[in-house]
Amino acid sequence: MNSRQTQVQAFERLLDIMDDLREKCPWDKKQTMQSLRHLTIEETYELGDAILDNDLNEVKKELGDVLLHIVFYAKIGSETKDFDIADVCNEICEKLIHRHPHIYGDTVVADEEEVKQNWEKLKLKEGRSSVLEGVPKSLPALVKASRIQDKVKAVGFDWDEPEQVWEKVQEELQELQVEVAANDHDKMEAEFGDVLFSMINYARFLKINPEDALERTNKKFIKRFQYLESKADQLGKPLMDMTLAEMDVFWEEAKRLPKN
Repeated sequence: MNSRQTQVQAFERLLDIMDDLREKCPWDKKQTMQSLRHLTIEETYELGDAILDNDLNEVKKELGDVLLHIVFYAKIGSETKDFDIADVCNEICEKLIHRHPHIYGDTVVADEEEVKQNWEKLKLKEGRSSVLEGVPKSLPALVKASRIQDKVKAVGFDWDEPEQVWEKVQEELQELQVEVAANDHDKMEAEFGDVLFSMINYARFLKINPEDALERTNKKFIKRFQYLESKADQLGKPLMDMTLAEMDVFWEEAKRLPKN
């Protein structure tokens, strides 16, 4: 691995290149924080894909793209004299030191859970009125639900046993069925949301990341459906002209394919 000096030099090189691009490249000169925002989100999702695929070479590349965006925002901030990359680094350093008193102070913790609890208590002392203030409003709903549950758990608002959560899931499913039978769409949607929220909570107790689990299923479905499409193409028969029974034959074949 590279030495610390080499790592610092590489980061300085990136800063120099960012200076050049901002001064000389027509596209880079035009960018604002607002114009970069959607691109940053896209890069973050690409990094997430690489992590899920366990493609470490791709992870390295995508981390570079995300790092470029961080440097880009800092460069824009320096131009308006609001902040620069040193301010960004120092801010996170101070936050990490303050929120890890068990490392940089005399606080003693027994385990990871106590670290999380202390983290949330410290954030409240910093002026937040709610432990949920730190959950971004623009997070996808599934991820947001998971983060909400993590946050409230840190202050003791949680079930004791997985069995209790599973009972809640069953209760919510029954309530959903009542509204389905009544054909009340608005209430069905509300109860369906409760079912999902409870399932995400149950996943947490099973130590399953619901986002990863669902994406794993998405990838599995895509692979099987594309196999089905390829078989239909070999037969010269459009999928829409095949019966469900015919499609199911190839679907079962796809299920028996090697996972990799």
